Amino acid sequence: MEKSEIIAILRRELETVVAERRVAKANPAMNAARTALRQFQSQRMARTHADLLAEKETGPAARFFLSDLYGPYDLTERDANLERIIPTMERLLPAAALETVAEAVALDALSEKLDAGMARRLGESFSEADYIDAYRQIGKRTDRERQLAHVESVGAALCELVRIPLVGSTLAMMRGPSRLAKLSELHSFLERGFKAFKGMKRPYDFVTTIIQRERAIMDAMYAGKKNPFATPVTVDHASIANA
Repeated sequence: MEKSEIIAILRRELETVVAERRVAKANPAMNAARTALRQFQSQRMARTHADLLAEKETGPAARFFLSDLYGPYDLTERDANLERIIPTMERLLPAAALETVAEAVALDALSEKLDAGMARRLGESFSEADYIDAYRQIGKRTDRERQLAHVESVGAALCELVRIPLVGSTLAMMRGPSRLAKLSELHSFLERGFKAFKGMKRPYDFVTTIIQRERAIMDAMYAGKKNPFATPVTVDHASIANA
């Protein structure tokens, strides 16, 4: 994909993210409900992928997924900075890095939209059963499937990024210029993702495991099964760590 196409996607998705967060920030009750929802989801995913978090080889990548791609934090300031520096990004960053950022923002945009609907329904205090019911009622299954597809795309983009020769050294060399260009937070995101995935010899297996587990949970919730967060998907950690 050409840089211009990636930037167009990035601008569109960023507009959606900014609009959704602006609405939430304007309503204290809504903002509190959204934060509570994000914390619940982050804690749930930490339980689901506890083995990946605990493993030396997969731990950094699992933490990157849970904190950078779907954490409970307020990213309003990051989005404002990102909006201002898109022209600089287009000039300085390689297409593969831009594509990784665009996929992450697209995931963010869709997650914000889905979370807003659930937060309005759940409020600041809710049970696991309340969450499961809201998940089934809010949004379409196709949206949830698209959300998973974005997660998979971000993972795949990082897998491809680590295969490009000299990307690691290029990112290291860009620290100073990125700071001067006010790209330091974005550069840190890319460098953390690169380092986390570079530590695995079979990162695609790691991404596949995350997607299989989350898809199994999604299927179980829509099927009305009891305890849908108990996932039957296991992982051979040695196969991820070693070729």
